[in-house]
Amino acid sequence: MKIGIIGEGAVGRYVARTLDERGLGPHVIVTRSHSLTEGFGDSVPHVGSVVELPPDVTLMVDCAGHEALAEHGCAILERGIDLITISLGALAEPSLAQKLADAARGGGSQLHLASGAIGALDCLQAAKVGGLSEVTYIGRKPPPSWQGSPAEQELDLGGLQTATTHFEGTARDAALAYPKNANVAAAVALAGLGFDATRVKLVADPSITANVHEIHASGAFGRFSFQIEGQALPDNPRSSALAAMSAISAIERELDPITI
Repeated sequence: MKIGIIGEGAVGRYVARTLDERGLGPHVIVTRSHSLTEGFGDSVPHVGSVVELPPDVTLMVDCAGHEALAEHGCAILERGIDLITISLGALAEPSLAQKLADAARGGGSQLHLASGAIGALDCLQAAKVGGLSEVTYIGRKPPPSWQGSPAEQELDLGGLQTATTHFEGTARDAALAYPKNANVAAAVALAGLGFDATRVKLVADPSITANVHEIHASGAFGRFSFQIEGQALPDNPRSSALAAMSAISAIERELDPITI
């Protein structure tokens, strides 16, 4: 399997280093800057578009966010190359989701959605089979983690003294309004009730130092609550370590003869 990466930010660098350590690549990096990823020198080709990809690439991993998935996703899938993405929030835009699905069908490929910074999605998917009645996602982050998002217009992030909710609504609205912060909400929605029926609450909490994600679900199966406290990547305090790890896990599932 020849593996390529889209993006060389904190998540892209983590994925590239881990692939290199395991002798799996990367074999090419798609990037706007054409700069060289630290630690890989000239050994990894850098290209600016899908048309420049080597013909033997069999799997691409999107580590660059919503815009990159929108820019490159369809072209990759149409070429018959499977694509793993952590940019699940981009699928809240119905037209993009449809274009990606059509491209995958046309190219005989698949778009694989990495679990990102959350767990328990397998439980949620199983519960959906019997029927879900309610799913709520709550995302709590320290105030600095919400900088650059609409939360800045709602709250004084620098002076916040108590945990304060700055968004309540659907997963679709959260994913579209917070493209850099609501991929987890999108993952929960895609695994469960969908973007419009999944409720989301986003909270700025000065009492915590890590990102805390919660899922609360009920249905024919019963009910469950799940909470995870996630650490950021050392390279970037806004990038989830587990999201980067989930991309590697998705690659391994593509390679392993027996998967879970």
